Amino acid sequence: MPTRTLLTVKEFEKYQDDGKKHELIQGEHVTLPPAKRPHTRVQQNLQDALRPYVREHQLGELHIEAGFKLSSNTWLQPDVSFVRSAQMQRGDPNEYYEGAPALAESNSAAQLDLKMELYFAHGAEEVWVVYPKTRRVRAHFPDGHSETLASGLQSALFPGWSAPLSDVFA
Repeated sequence: MPTRTLLTVKEFEKYQDDGKKHELIQGEHVTLPPAKRPHTRVQQNLQDALRPYVREHQLGELHIEAGFKLSSNTWLQPDVSFVRSAQMQRGDPNEYYEGAPALAESNSAAQLDLKMELYFAHGAEEVWVVYPKTRRVRAHFPDGHSETLASGLQSALFPGWSAPLSDVFA
């Protein structure tokens, strides 16, 4: 049986950019192909739907595929993330974010359950899983419950904000 070599974030950072998406999950280097157009469209639409509210209320920032160092052997890159202003103030502004974003969104299934566990273990408040083929969004919470956002996007992270699902799947 072959031996797996587990990496630290420092070792992981030595890899050159090759145009693919790379993550480090509990020491295991995971490589995904570049996103196809439908995937990037959903990312952009979600960011476009949230950005005006987040900026108007000065809550923090939204990112597409930002890097988050969760531990010495885990570095993840959610499709879309929301980072609260307080988290932005912590750490070196020229480095990766430390800890999980308040909201992490994914519309790719690669190791999704494990990633959700890791996000919640490192401070995430919600994880949204977007299903482009069925045009649904499922919100997951740290206490283990989840709900389908069938009538539109909404979140306790963004009081008073909502957006129709058609904005995401346009």
